[in-house]
Amino acid sequence: MKILNRKTKETDISAELEIYGSGIAQISTGIGFFDHMLEALTKHSLIDLKLVCKGDLEVDFHHSVEDVGIVIGTLLKEAIYPVRGIERFADGIVVMDEAAVSCALDLSNRAFLVYENFSQTGKVGEFDVELVEEFFRAVAFNANITLHLSKVRGKNTHHIIEATFKAFALALRRALKENSRINTPSTKGVL
Repeated sequence: MKILNRKTKETDISAELEIYGSGIAQISTGIGFFDHMLEALTKHSLIDLKLVCKGDLEVDFHHSVEDVGIVIGTLLKEAIYPVRGIERFADGIVVMDEAAVSCALDLSNRAFLVYENFSQTGKVGEFDVELVEEFFRAVAFNANITLHLSKVRGKNTHHIIEATFKAFALALRRALKENSRINTPSTKGVL
């Protein structure tokens, strides 16, 4: 179990993360749709996550969403590295009705994000669609994950975003799968 408390002028976040959990979520960010997406992430990655974020929601949701991504990414980094005895690479495509989203990732200890074919405008309820990319950038760069997310198809914004979180969860679960035949999954001998 990894624990992190992070306080800035904009947010106050406490979190506990277990990468080999059972998908249990206790999440409260004050942003209903975001909580729903984080619950989907934990459910499908089988990561346990307790997270409370008190943010400056009167300004907007940006600081809370990005800072939650920073915290989750930091906890993932602490739990994953050094990489040993796991698959390391994984991908997955998740469909939700008409929407399909692809995620490929590498627990590489090198941060990179490709985020393509997604709309950057609009809202789901009060949630700004552009914040999805901000969240995944914060996760990828703080966890040192090479992360590729691509919308394959879809029209309903809620479905597309939910498929994105679930595709990331699926690929992450697969990459973290233990494999006793693999020591350090790198020709360099270190990650």
